[in-house]
Amino acid sequence: MRPTFVETNVLITVMTYPHPSQRHQELVCTAGITEAGEWVRLYPIDYRYRPNHQHFKKYQWIRLGLAPRGFGNDDRKESRQPDLESIQILGEPLSTENSWAQRRDIIDRLPHHTKIHLESLYAADRTSLGVVSPSEILDLTIEAAERDWKPEWQAVLDQFNLFHGQPKALAKLPYKFSYVFRCSDTGDRPHSAMIEDWELGVLFLKEKERLGSEEAAAKSVKKKYFDEICAAGYERRSKNRPRSAARAGLRGGVKVDHRRRLVSRGVA
Repeated sequence: MRPTFVETNVLITVMTYPHPSQRHQELVCTAGITEAGEWVRLYPIDYRYRPNHQHFKKYQWIRLGLAPRGFGNDDRKESRQPDLESIQILGEPLSTENSWAQRRDIIDRLPHHTKIHLESLYAADRTSLGVVSPSEILDLTIEAAERDWKPEWQAVLDQFNLFHGQPKALAKLPYKFSYVFRCSDTGDRPHSAMIEDWELGVLFLKEKERLGSEEAAAKSVKKKYFDEICAAGYERRSKNRPRSAARAGLRGGVKVDHRRRLVSRGVA
C-alpha cells in the first residue's frame, strides 16, 4: 500500500558519499531540518539517478512529501520515507556570508548533547539525529579500507538496471577518515567518529588526480578537514545507525565561531 505523504519543507544538511544498493541501485544517506526545527532522515534517495532539477545541495531548502515513518523496518525516530517524485528545490543554498550566519542561526537553535547523552537517547526512544558538542577535537585518523566493492555491490555497478538504466561509475574510497574527540563527560578513552561526507570523498578523488598519489591525497584531506576546518572552528554532523552504538559517522559541516561545536548525527 502506498503511504500517505505530507508536504514538508526540509533544509538539507547531510549528504554522504554514494553507496551501491541492490534494491535502489545507489543510495546517498540524507538528512535535514524541518521548518519546525525537527531532524528528519530521508531514505531512500538515489540522488545521482534523480533528474537534474531535483539535484539539491547542502543547506538548500527543498519541499517534498514525507511518510510518517521510515522505509521498511526502519523505526528510528527521525526516519521518513520520501516521495521522490515530489522533490522541489526552493531557492538557492543558504548564504555563507557573515561567518555563515544564516546556517548557524538554524543549527544554534537545536538541542546540543554529548555523544554519550545522544547514545542514551537512542537507547531510550530511538533518537538518532542530534548535535554533539565536543570539548576537544584531538585528531583525524586515516585507516586503510577495502579497495574494492563487495562482489554483490560490484555486480550492481556492472549490471544494466531496467529502471535506472546504465549504472554510473562510482569509485571506492581506499581509506576511512575518523575524528577523535572528547566531550565534557568523556572518560579516559576518547570517542572516534568516521567521516562519510560526500564532499570529503570528492576532495580525496580530486586530490588523488592532482597529486598522483593516494597517500598524498589522504594527507591533503587531513590538512583540510583537521588542520584548516577544526582550527577555524567548524561544526560537524554525524548520524545514528541501529547496528552499533560504538562509533559515530560524522558528516557535513558549517563554519561557526570559536565555540567549535561538533554537530553530530549520533551513533553510527
